[in-house]
Amino acid sequence: MSEQFLVRLSEEPAKGVWAQSGTSFDSQGAVIHLPEASALKHVQRAARAIATQGLAKVSLQGERWTTELQWAFYQGFVSPKQLGGVTFVDNTNSDLAALEALKVSATWARQMINGTAEDIYPESLAGKAAEFIQSLAPEHVSYQIIKGKALLEQQWIGIHEVGRGSERPPVLLELDYNPTGDDDAPVSAALVGKGITFDSGGYSIKASEGMLGMKCDMGGAATVTAGLALAIQRGIQKRIKLFLCCAENLISGHAYKLGDILTYKNGTSVEIVNTDAEGRLVLADGLMAAAETGAPLILDAATLTGAALMAVGQEYNAIFGLDKPLVREVCQFADLESEAVWPLPLEKWHQNACPSAYADTANSRPVKGGGAGGASNAAGFLSRFVPNDGQGWIHLDLAACFRDNASADWSAGATTLGFRTIARFLQEKA
Repeated sequence: MSEQFLVRLSEEPAKGVWAQSGTSFDSQGAVIHLPEASALKHVQRAARAIATQGLAKVSLQGERWTTELQWAFYQGFVSPKQLGGVTFVDNTNSDLAALEALKVSATWARQMINGTAEDIYPESLAGKAAEFIQSLAPEHVSYQIIKGKALLEQQWIGIHEVGRGSERPPVLLELDYNPTGDDDAPVSAALVGKGITFDSGGYSIKASEGMLGMKCDMGGAATVTAGLALAIQRGIQKRIKLFLCCAENLISGHAYKLGDILTYKNGTSVEIVNTDAEGRLVLADGLMAAAETGAPLILDAATLTGAALMAVGQEYNAIFGLDKPLVREVCQFADLESEAVWPLPLEKWHQNACPSAYADTANSRPVKGGGAGGASNAAGFLSRFVPNDGQGWIHLDLAACFRDNASADWSAGATTLGFRTIARFLQEKA
């Protein structure tokens, strides 16, 4: 076999012992035999199989490699231990610059989501996100990090309450990407990300097996940041604001408790019936901060509910919105970016799906898993904090963001699914 392991594509079916897998091997490397349908999934699965053979570096070869096929291979090949190793091929059917832009954003997101909670904590996540975006457009980016008690001074009570149980203070990152050169330019869109850097469940404590992967609970923050990064690399020239709602949800004598009532900046009072339904509490602040910018478009993303995972599985992200035409458009954007989303129900009446005898609403239902329709109920809660009766707002529940275990298509850990959809949303709508 040659020193360089080459991976080629063929439209001819695999034969002999290679027929079942659809990937054959020769003295140069591997040949992936493309099926008539589901070529992207087939290539990704072949890449994962090649990676599990212990190969650290491969080079793609040939004219059949399109941009999407190369990206599918990359997504299947990489893992938390191996963030690179794929040399893309520059040919007439693919865009090497586009692939490198995807790789830059996805690598950063993987590093954040797969990173330990000891290294990726609220203030470090906010700082790393700001540094990453600033590195892409230093002359166009400014930001501030609101930390600890300063959150209370600005009435960002949800982030403060969820994070007050940790010794490491909660923070809100507000980042301004403004390539217009005009300080008074309108904000075209705002992104909001859930940045719970570790989720123990609080006093509604998770079981050990459910807590093990909770370093990923800042996946929403990583995904919206990577989406903005990709849009910048693709040349977006509109003013965009980014809000990351960052906290550790831990237990201590200072932690928030069941039965507490939070009164938000917009006057909405919320009874805490489950401290493990914390993501919606921090996102409420982020959504109100986004609304204050006057942005006509707001998109939030979060690893928000197990209910979304049960509904759509790990291949799809769930999408919600009261603006039905916009939901349909974003589904089309996801399809153009080879990412899968699926709309779940959301109506205005979902705002009242978690009643409280003591406050305007509860943050969940006091039953296991939040009860039936939990993902829609969480989205309904969020809809209380968006402007314009939800017009221009999209909520992504990132069921496909992270995998506890490897599959035939993916390694364990972050998948990055969702960031391309967000970039396209900014490009097409902002």
